[in-house]
Amino acid sequence: MKNLKTILLISCTLLLLQSCVVSHRPNMDFFSDSGYDFKGAKFESINVPMFLAKPFIKKALREDGDNEEVVDLIKKISKVKVLTVENGDPEMLADYAKYLNNNNYEDWATIKHDGDNVNVRVKQSGENIKNMLITVNSDKELVFVDVRGNFTPDDISKFINSASDK
Repeated sequence: MKNLKTILLISCTLLLLQSCVVSHRPNMDFFSDSGYDFKGAKFESINVPMFLAKPFIKKALREDGDNEEVVDLIKKISKVKVLTVENGDPEMLADYAKYLNNNNYEDWATIKHDGDNVNVRVKQSGENIKNMLITVNSDKELVFVDVRGNFTPDDISKFINSASDK
Protein backbone atom coordinates (compact mmCIF):
# COMPACT_ATOMS: atom_id res chain seq x y z
CA MET A 1 0.00 0.00 0.00
CA LYS A 2 2.89 2.37 0.79
CA ASN A 3 4.44 1.71 -2.63
CA LEU A 4 1.11 2.42 -4.31
CA LYS A 5 0.84 5.79 -2.54
CA THR A 6 4.42 6.66 -3.53
CA ILE A 7 3.81 5.74 -7.16
CA LEU A 8 0.55 7.72 -7.19
CA LEU A 9 2.25 10.77 -5.65
CA ILE A 10 5.13 10.65 -8.15
CA SER A 11 2.70 10.21 -11.06
CA CYS A 12 0.60 13.19 -9.96
CA THR A 13 3.71 15.34 -9.51
CA LEU A 14 4.99 14.46 -12.98
CA LEU A 15 1.58 15.16 -14.49
CA LEU A 16 1.45 18.60 -12.87
CA LEU A 17 5.00 19.49 -13.87
CA GLN A 18 4.83 18.26 -17.46
CA SER A 19 3.80 21.73 -18.63
CA CYS A 20 7.09 23.07 -17.23
CA VAL A 21 9.16 21.15 -19.73
CA VAL A 22 11.19 23.28 -22.10
CA SER A 23 10.68 22.33 -25.72
CA HIS A 24 12.58 23.11 -28.92
CA ARG A 25 9.31 23.32 -30.85
CA PRO A 26 7.15 26.45 -30.95
CA ASN A 27 4.10 26.53 -28.67
CA MET A 28 2.20 29.39 -30.34
CA ASP A 29 -0.22 29.03 -33.24
CA PHE A 30 1.54 31.13 -35.90
CA PHE A 31 4.83 29.36 -35.38
CA SER A 32 3.55 25.80 -34.99
CA ASP A 33 0.64 25.63 -37.48
CA SER A 34 1.44 28.03 -40.30
CA GLY A 35 3.84 25.98 -42.44
CA TYR A 36 6.01 29.10 -42.59
CA ASP A 37 9.69 28.70 -43.55
CA PHE A 38 11.62 30.08 -40.57
CA LYS A 39 15.05 29.99 -42.29
CA GLY A 40 17.22 28.60 -39.50
CA ALA A 41 15.43 30.17 -36.56
CA LYS A 42 15.85 28.27 -33.28
CA PHE A 43 12.92 28.00 -30.88
CA GLU A 44 12.70 27.46 -27.13
CA SER A 45 9.26 27.32 -25.58
CA ILE A 46 7.77 26.80 -22.14
CA ASN A 47 4.28 26.71 -20.72
CA VAL A 48 4.37 28.28 -17.29
CA PRO A 49 2.11 26.56 -14.71
CA MET A 50 0.50 29.51 -12.97
CA PHE A 51 -0.36 27.73 -9.74
CA LEU A 52 3.41 27.37 -9.19
CA ALA A 53 4.50 30.73 -10.58
CA LYS A 54 1.96 33.16 -9.08
CA PRO A 55 3.23 33.05 -5.47
CA PHE A 56 6.84 33.64 -6.57
CA ILE A 57 5.92 36.46 -8.96
CA LYS A 58 3.76 38.26 -6.40
CA LYS A 59 6.47 37.98 -3.74
CA ALA A 60 9.15 39.30 -6.13
CA LEU A 61 6.95 42.24 -7.20
CA ARG A 62 6.26 43.20 -3.59
CA GLU A 63 9.96 42.98 -2.72
CA ASP A 64 10.83 45.20 -5.71
CA GLY A 65 8.37 47.79 -4.44
CA ASP A 66 5.92 47.48 -7.33
CA ASN A 67 2.48 48.78 -6.64
CA GLU A 68 -0.42 46.55 -5.67
CA GLU A 69 -2.18 47.21 -9.01
CA VAL A 70 0.44 45.13 -10.83
CA VAL A 71 0.18 42.40 -8.18
CA ASP A 72 -3.62 42.40 -8.64
CA LEU A 73 -3.12 42.01 -12.40
CA ILE A 74 -1.03 38.89 -11.78
CA LYS A 75 -3.98 37.37 -9.91
CA LYS A 76 -6.10 37.61 -13.08
CA ILE A 77 -3.68 35.60 -15.23
CA SER A 78 -4.72 32.02 -15.97
CA LYS A 79 -2.05 30.84 -18.43
CA VAL A 80 1.32 32.01 -19.76
CA LYS A 81 3.32 30.67 -22.70
CA VAL A 82 6.80 31.94 -23.49
CA LEU A 83 8.58 31.44 -26.81
CA THR A 84 12.09 32.64 -27.62
CA VAL A 85 13.37 32.73 -31.17
CA GLU A 86 17.04 33.05 -32.09
CA ASN A 87 18.03 34.12 -35.61
CA GLY A 88 14.58 35.52 -36.31
CA ASP A 89 14.42 38.00 -39.15
CA PRO A 90 12.36 41.21 -39.53
CA GLU A 91 10.29 39.59 -42.30
CA MET A 92 9.13 36.89 -39.88
CA LEU A 93 8.17 39.54 -37.32
CA ALA A 94 6.22 41.47 -39.98
CA ASP A 95 4.38 38.30 -41.04
CA TYR A 96 3.59 37.57 -37.39
CA ALA A 97 2.12 41.08 -37.02
CA LYS A 98 -0.05 40.48 -40.13
CA TYR A 99 -1.19 37.16 -38.65
CA LEU A 100 -2.23 38.90 -35.43
CA ASN A 101 -4.08 41.64 -37.31
CA ASN A 102 -5.96 39.00 -39.30
CA ASN A 103 -6.92 37.26 -36.05
CA ASN A 104 -8.47 40.35 -34.40
CA TYR A 105 -5.55 41.44 -32.20
CA GLU A 106 -5.31 45.16 -31.58
CA ASP A 107 -1.99 46.95 -31.21
CA TRP A 108 -2.18 48.72 -27.83
CA ALA A 109 1.34 49.90 -27.12
CA THR A 110 4.92 49.92 -28.33
CA ILE A 111 7.50 50.66 -25.67
CA LYS A 112 11.19 51.25 -26.33
CA HIS A 113 13.29 50.11 -23.37
CA ASP A 114 17.10 49.82 -23.32
CA GLY A 115 17.26 49.46 -27.11
CA ASP A 116 14.55 46.77 -27.18
CA ASN A 117 11.11 47.21 -28.69
CA VAL A 118 8.26 45.85 -26.58
CA ASN A 119 4.91 45.52 -28.33
CA VAL A 120 1.64 44.78 -26.53
CA ARG A 121 -1.34 43.42 -28.48
CA VAL A 122 -4.68 42.32 -27.07
CA LYS A 123 -7.65 40.31 -28.24
CA GLN A 124 -10.83 41.78 -26.86
CA SER A 125 -14.42 40.54 -26.78
CA GLY A 126 -16.75 43.21 -25.48
CA GLU A 127 -15.21 44.83 -22.42
CA ASN A 128 -13.14 41.78 -21.46
CA ILE A 129 -9.67 41.01 -22.69
CA LYS A 130 -8.98 37.29 -22.78
CA ASN A 131 -5.56 37.31 -24.43
CA MET A 132 -2.54 39.60 -24.38
CA LEU A 133 0.54 39.03 -26.54
CA ILE A 134 3.78 40.74 -25.61
CA THR A 135 6.61 40.76 -28.16
CA VAL A 136 10.14 41.79 -27.22
CA ASN A 137 12.42 42.45 -30.19
CA SER A 138 16.13 42.82 -29.51
CA ASP A 139 18.38 42.47 -32.56
CA LYS A 140 18.43 38.76 -33.48
CA GLU A 141 16.51 37.43 -30.46
CA LEU A 142 12.75 37.65 -30.18
CA VAL A 143 10.67 36.81 -27.14
CA PHE A 144 6.93 36.19 -27.39
CA VAL A 145 4.78 35.99 -24.27
CA ASP A 146 1.17 34.82 -24.60
CA VAL A 147 -0.80 35.78 -21.49
CA ARG A 148 -4.33 34.51 -21.03
CA GLY A 149 -6.72 35.65 -18.36
CA ASN A 150 -9.69 37.91 -17.77
CA PHE A 151 -8.59 41.54 -17.90
CA THR A 152 -10.21 44.91 -18.40
CA PRO A 153 -8.76 47.66 -20.59
CA ASP A 154 -7.97 49.56 -17.38
CA ASP A 155 -5.87 46.61 -16.12
CA ILE A 156 -3.81 46.60 -19.32
CA SER A 157 -3.36 50.39 -19.21
CA LYS A 158 -2.06 50.17 -15.64
CA PHE A 159 0.34 47.41 -16.70
CA ILE A 160 1.65 49.46 -19.65
CA ASN A 161 2.03 52.57 -17.47
CA SER A 162 3.93 50.66 -14.80
CA ALA A 163 6.28 49.25 -17.46
CA SER A 164 6.75 52.69 -19.03
CA ASP A 165 7.57 54.36 -15.71
CA LYS A 166 10.58 52.11 -14.99
